[in-house]
Amino acid sequence: MSYTFEEFVLPDKDSGPYGLTVGKDGAIWFTEQKGNRIGRMAPDGTITEYPVTAEEAGLSVIASAADGALWFSGYKAGIVGRIDLSGEITGFPLPAADSGPFGLAEGPDGAVWFTEMTGNKIGRITADGTITEYGLPLPGAFPSFIARGPDGAMWFTENQGNRIGRITPAGEITGYPLPMGQAGPVGITAGPDGALWFAEINGNRIGRISTTGGITEYSLPEPGARPHAIAAGTQGDLWFTEWGSNKIGRITTTGEISEYAIPREKAEPHGLAVGPDGAVWFAQESGQIGRLTVRSF
Repeated sequence: MSYTFEEFVLPDKDSGPYGLTVGKDGAIWFTEQKGNRIGRMAPDGTITEYPVTAEEAGLSVIASAADGALWFSGYKAGIVGRIDLSGEITGFPLPAADSGPFGLAEGPDGAVWFTEMTGNKIGRITADGTITEYGLPLPGAFPSFIARGPDGAMWFTENQGNRIGRITPAGEITGYPLPMGQAGPVGITAGPDGALWFAEINGNRIGRISTTGGITEYSLPEPGARPHAIAAGTQGDLWFTEWGSNKIGRITTTGEISEYAIPREKAEPHGLAVGPDGAVWFAQESGQIGRLTVRSF
């Protein structure tokens, strides 16, 4: 097996890239949590940046929608934003400024669904900015990331509630407690096996939940790895960032784990996405966008 790491340095080394996704235009789009910008890196490596607001928005997760637009969250400003492929930005303030929007993903209904960490709600926003919110039954659940499931529902992590949640397009919510306490689930994604896979930042595990609620967990080899974001790969696998151990991890659907150490020390990898060619892209809080290419398994 052979693999290579590449690194693309951002114009502002203190920009703090966080969320990352592959756009419909083939470019890498990312949020700059400290720089307060949305960035785009073209296939040739050219970087373009778009300022979001005059205030610190707390930009976090970014996701690509079917129409080509990118949606992003600003947890400090209490906004969910949209940027089209030309760079035009529209911000939609939430009803409560301190709601803390964070994770988001497009749903089967064409709307974008998002979590409200401090508002303790799941939100839904249409392309014209119409917002609907659903309160969670468990107080202080701190919903974090959200993903579209293969069953037509949206699945999300409850970081403080220690549960995996499910919400239907009609707003019906179900929660599934994790076997071990204080696991701190964060990233979640639909896997290639019809289940949802998630990262436990405190539990130091990668978890799997079936659409009927069956949970399996896999411990990471290195203590304190602090897995964060997770995304499905192109080889029937899943990839995730290890914030604490400074690595990119891979797990198969049978639970086989391999890890790749990031060359830059203290890169603090956060958001992650897998391109159509299988390359793994990730945001480094140290001010770079990284790419891992594995040539064989």
